[in-house]
Amino acid sequence: MDVIYEDNHIIIVNKQSGEIVQGDKTGDRPLSDIVKDYIKEKYQKPGAVFLGVVHRLDRPVSGVVVFARTSKALTRLNKMFAEGEVHKTYWAIVEGRKEERGQRINEWHVLEHWLTRNEKQNKAYAYDHEVPHSKLARLRYRLLAEGDRYSLFEVQLMTGRHHQIRCQLAALGSPIKGDLKYGAKRSNPDGSISLMARRVEFIHPVSKEPVSVEAPVPDDALWQALAKKSVN
Repeated sequence: MDVIYEDNHIIIVNKQSGEIVQGDKTGDRPLSDIVKDYIKEKYQKPGAVFLGVVHRLDRPVSGVVVFARTSKALTRLNKMFAEGEVHKTYWAIVEGRKEERGQRINEWHVLEHWLTRNEKQNKAYAYDHEVPHSKLARLRYRLLAEGDRYSLFEVQLMTGRHHQIRCQLAALGSPIKGDLKYGAKRSNPDGSISLMARRVEFIHPVSKEPVSVEAPVPDDALWQALAKKSVN
């Protein structure tokens, strides 16, 4: 487990693709349990360890995940996430090149769709107009770098919808590498999709100091090559 920030009220870890944040029907051991064991051992805590889950990442996605270590932090973080006071930045490797999309390096664009969710398929669908049971989804993105077949996007969510980044980038014609569910040509060997929660920024719920934490780019040749070429 990779801890990238820790204090008395908060712990932030770098989730690996394939890990689940919280227990689900698979019965696989969740990241929340691993973090609890880490805290219990490091601080030699007797009895049960408190840990609050304030947000999640899809199983095939990697990157920063924030947990609350106290009930005070959990209550305040829940409110901050709900009110958009926690700013998350994502990086995604997508299929295609800028010439196909009419883009320029480092130029911000806004995507707006109406999304519906199919629970049985665990999949979202994007429309360019409002349809029954749809919710408005907005994000902003920019092109950071490109290679021969893939490009690196930076994405900031303006709404929080199910599979929003995956669905909206696919609707743009730029499916995320490895994301077969949303139209990628082939899977990644490890079952991941090339989407990571790169950075999280917020005002600490207790100390009121600014917190800005960044996850390292995955140890993968394509990720590393595109990151080195990026404008960041």
